[in-house]
Amino acid sequence: MEQQQTLAVNAQIELRRRLCDRKSIFSIFSDSPNSNHSKLKFIVSNSVTEGCNNSVLLLGPRGCGQKEVELRAKVLDLVIEDLKSEHHDLISVVKLDGILHSDDNCALKEIAKQLCLENQLLFSKMASSDDNSQFMIAVLREYGLAHKTVIFVLDEFDLFAQGKQRLLYSLLDAMQSVASQAVVIGASCRLDADQLLEKRVRSRFSHRKLLFLPPNKEDRKRQVFLHSLTWKLHCFTLVNYANKFNTKLHNIFKDTQFMEVLDALSDYDSSINNLLNFLFVAVCDMALDSGYLSLDNFKTAALSIQRPFKLEIIQGCSILELYILVCMKRLEDKEQNSYNFNSVMKEYKGIHVSYQIPDYYSQNVCLRAFEHLLQRELICFMDNRGHSLSIEFRPVKLLISSYELHQALKSNRFFPVRVLKCPSSQVNLIDWQKRWNNFPLILSQWLLAIACWFRRAFSLRFKFVSKWSGFSLSMCMPAIDDDITSYMEASIQLVEVERDSEDNLLANI
Repeated sequence: MEQQQTLAVNAQIELRRRLCDRKSIFSIFSDSPNSNHSKLKFIVSNSVTEGCNNSVLLLGPRGCGQKEVELRAKVLDLVIEDLKSEHHDLISVVKLDGILHSDDNCALKEIAKQLCLENQLLFSKMASSDDNSQFMIAVLREYGLAHKTVIFVLDEFDLFAQGKQRLLYSLLDAMQSVASQAVVIGASCRLDADQLLEKRVRSRFSHRKLLFLPPNKEDRKRQVFLHSLTWKLHCFTLVNYANKFNTKLHNIFKDTQFMEVLDALSDYDSSINNLLNFLFVAVCDMALDSGYLSLDNFKTAALSIQRPFKLEIIQGCSILELYILVCMKRLEDKEQNSYNFNSVMKEYKGIHVSYQIPDYYSQNVCLRAFEHLLQRELICFMDNRGHSLSIEFRPVKLLISSYELHQALKSNRFFPVRVLKCPSSQVNLIDWQKRWNNFPLILSQWLLAIACWFRRAFSLRFKFVSKWSGFSLSMCMPAIDDDITSYMEASIQLVEVERDSEDNLLANI
């Protein structure tokens, strides 16, 4: 028994060490010689060893849950770490972000600041843009004489391509000199980032591009999961324990409940770091008596990783505040990008009419609940402009996801179930059905008005004719008018009865 616990403790320590070594985890994406890691490392190492200048663009999509952006950044970090370990004193890295340093003066100032820190020089905040540009060129010349390479990493490269592009021209023009030794690496989510460059800048760019395509989600999970937790038989002494551990692990991965846990974790945060943290917590929760991972370990780890701060705040909201959040979510589902308190109140009245909910509050009470949501930071103003306007006229936006709102509504037993189950599209369909049911009533009213108008015009005409013919229809016109009126009143009553029956049917559905 003690030997089994000792073996389990050693296995747990080894798995923790492996999960903490993120470099070995990300190496599974760079083992292939045709991978972007190998290509990028060859380009940069060629500049270091051969003393030549290069420029390359790393292009990858955005919007995949930050997965591809993170992978692209990790590949670049791995390349820089590998080259620094091989050529410790021959590489200097300068990193810029297009969101922060898209202005040319700000970018040159940041480059001069990082180069001063690298070479232990005093940085002058009062230096002009021309002084910083000349300092950068001088440092590149000195680095070239010392056979050192400067790697300029420009994240959000497309933002640097806006304006006069003075920074890009200064960098690429300085790299045309034989005395300099530098590499410019740009990262962007736009595939046409190189087409944004001016002609003078494009002529100095080497037009090397590496495309990062998003891998399959299931394959990626399987690679990280199995690479991190499975034992390699040639590296482990106890073969029987390793075989049994790997068999149990493969069975857990094939379980549908485990895949549901992974999908819920990906909806919360789909990054590799979050997945590795999830596996680390599961390993820490491993039972030392058995020495094997179980499905309960992963379920417990998922609950501890997902910290629903906003969900706890939403659960403390009142019914009226939940109605306001639902109304704002419905407006977003209708693709209404800009809305304010008055728009939310109109949607709230629509929900009250559609569902006949008993909870209906005045506008002043709703405004106080709206201000309470602003204080809790569940909603916020879209911009800082319009401080002179009152709160009900300033545009706002939601700060919570649909998943968090849905979970909070499910856990609240006082919220109407009909509002929770019916999506906004179905409610819109019910509204259109009600409008269509009112159409016969409106049509009947118009027909009654037209009939009365014709009756009046017809009677005037025959009064004019009776002056010379001696014949009048004054006796028969009231009878005609009574027949039309009785017929229209009967049709209106029939339409109202049909509309009430259809409303009751829709409410039951």
